[in-house]
Amino acid sequence: MARIEPDSIHGTVTPLQDGERLVAEFRADRATYWRGHLILAVVLGAAAGLFLMWQGNPYPVAGPFGAVLAIGARAAYLASEALAETWRLTDRRLLGPGGRTIPRAQIRAARPFLGAVQITTTTGDRHLIKYLADPAATAARITGGRR
Repeated sequence: MARIEPDSIHGTVTPLQDGERLVAEFRADRATYWRGHLILAVVLGAAAGLFLMWQGNPYPVAGPFGAVLAIGARAAYLASEALAETWRLTDRRLLGPGGRTIPRAQIRAARPFLGAVQITTTTGDRHLIKYLADPAATAARITGGRR
């Protein structure tokens, strides 16, 4: 079994309970992370350029250039933290970063949302497992195939 890295927020690993069994582990996908930020840079860069053209700015290329620089810097700065997030599914609970613990009986829904999975509990709490390579498969695994 692979060694579980300490939580990027708390620096600890949420321990398994006696008799609890690890079913699956969901890690952030590097390619999905960078692809999402590239799409964001292109869309916001185009919007910024169009806005500057609409305003009559003689240098509308500054919008896309600035957007790419800003989003690229943000992505590079947050990459180590975002890509370190690991969610673990056991036969009893879903364990997330920051000490999040969700009993499986309280998971009402797990829905793919762009490159992520949104978990909704019976109490209405929502959690997001981000930057997944296959969000639909992850959602199906968490719900055990039920919809």
